[in-house]
Amino acid sequence: MKNLPGSTDNRKNVTSIIRKLHFHQIWKSIGIYIGVDILLLAASSVFMLGGLEIGALGALSRDIQRTFLMDKTEKLLLYRLIDKDGTILFEYAVNDFLRIILIVGAVLFSLQFLGLWLGYFHEDRHIRRILSPLDKLAMRADELSRISFSEDKYQLLEEAITQIEPSDAKTLSLGDSDLAGVEAAMNNLLLRMRDTYRQQARFVNDASHELRTPIAVIQGYVNMLDRWGKEDQNILEESITAIRHESDHMNHLVEQLLFLARGDSGKTTLKLENTDLNEMMQEVYEESFMIDENHPYRFARADQPLYMSADPGLLKQAVRILVDNAAKYTHPGDEIVLSCGLGEDASPYIQVQDTGIGMAEADVQHMFERFYRSDDVRSYDGTGLGLSIAKWIVDKHKGHFEILSRAGLGTRIRICL
Repeated sequence: MKNLPGSTDNRKNVTSIIRKLHFHQIWKSIGIYIGVDILLLAASSVFMLGGLEIGALGALSRDIQRTFLMDKTEKLLLYRLIDKDGTILFEYAVNDFLRIILIVGAVLFSLQFLGLWLGYFHEDRHIRRILSPLDKLAMRADELSRISFSEDKYQLLEEAITQIEPSDAKTLSLGDSDLAGVEAAMNNLLLRMRDTYRQQARFVNDASHELRTPIAVIQGYVNMLDRWGKEDQNILEESITAIRHESDHMNHLVEQLLFLARGDSGKTTLKLENTDLNEMMQEVYEESFMIDENHPYRFARADQPLYMSADPGLLKQAVRILVDNAAKYTHPGDEIVLSCGLGEDASPYIQVQDTGIGMAEADVQHMFERFYRSDDVRSYDGTGLGLSIAKWIVDKHKGHFEILSRAGLGTRIRICL
């Protein structure tokens, strides 16, 4: 089969990169070894000559001239100590010492080079493991470059794609070995698209259902007002209260839907800044204490400052969702505890704990799903979107939740950041 220009060199290029990286590392290590060896040998020479001077004169002196000179007659390299008046105080031939230094240096470098050579294969495996994704990509590109895409293959691919409906469970089947890779990639894409389609359809259906209820209630009270409320003061006041409540509920629901829609479309971005988690939780505690008169609140500060890069507005919104849920499902008079600190892995966390109705284990597994509400809480006001919003915010901060809940005992939700 005919190859595209340069396509057969893909794997050779990757191998060349591996070889260049390896030799770069080897030469870098050799340079370090040589520098360290020279430093060690120079230090050894200084200590040896200093020891000779101390042995001859009893101490080191600044007033002594130290010099090396070559005795050409005896072919000796001499180390001399000369006094201020030119008197030779000490003289030592360093030829034997230099010979020992060179031998030791050669042996040391040989051992280092041997260790470097023995580690070659380990380093080679390490580099190849790091570059394995690039190697696989090169192999794939080379395979694709070898495929001869004739007009018949393009037509086969086009016909197979046009026969697939978005709502079908069918997958692409081309029956052509040359197009096996394309077939697998297309089927994976179809599965992801269908999963997204099902999630969107479910989201729209759930949203429609949630909006239909307050609209129906408002319409019912409007009809009652039209029939009897014009003359009956009690019906008028009841209808106005109910319509106001349902309109507030619907407005809150629409705001939550818009938040999730903007988040899914990438229009909501984090405004990161250095945030003090202690101060943020203190603010939530003070606000909750003022807003909610039915529950006593307690805040346990961390023993040390907790700073992190975060969007304080969104993170505070996630905590407020947890606090609102705790207040909603906790009996009046029971305590709600806010806290923050460092976890076992030294990463910061913020936490909300209540002594409310708690959750069954089956409900905990679904608590972050949009519009999910367990049977035990359907009598409470809510949209089923708050925890979904909190999870979106925490996910964007690269965090996760840890939930401990027991039915009838309460719930502890920790945001690990």
